[in-house]
Amino acid sequence: MTSPATGERRVALAAVAGAHGINGEVRLKLFADSLANLTKGARLFVGGEQRTLVAIKPADKSPIARFEGVADRSAAEALRGSLVEIDRDVLPPLEDGEYYHADLIGMACFDETGAAHGRVVGVENFGAGDLLEIERDDGKRALIPFRDPIATMDDGRILLDPDFLA
Repeated sequence: MTSPATGERRVALAAVAGAHGINGEVRLKLFADSLANLTKGARLFVGGEQRTLVAIKPADKSPIARFEGVADRSAAEALRGSLVEIDRDVLPPLEDGEYYHADLIGMACFDETGAAHGRVVGVENFGAGDLLEIERDDGKRALIPFRDPIATMDDGRILLDPDFLA
């Protein structure tokens, strides 16, 4: 996602699932593997508004967080559904072959002959690996596995086998 005010790219690390208790704490649905990128004192954006993470703790199903300026249950409930984002440039650098889902969004898709087949508009993972949601020029969308030989990242674009586009 890009901030409308600054043009900076942001990466969603979690979403607010709802309030927890009466003191302004919220339950989070994590999009990352761990709480490592959500650390106390981090500059985050919750629902597009900059907030400081005051506390975070693991819980059975979803972590519990407290943000500065959220002091009661109704303020916490008002954040339900909000994305918890961080500026892309503060995330750790990646090794070869690694990627952030946010970096794939908007990538153009081509086959081995160079023919265009649309753009990546979403990335899903239901447990068996990443799936790319490709939107073709005609507006139709398809989910394809993001693995060789079906789809690979090649020099800032996606190289795919068009037979997998339904």
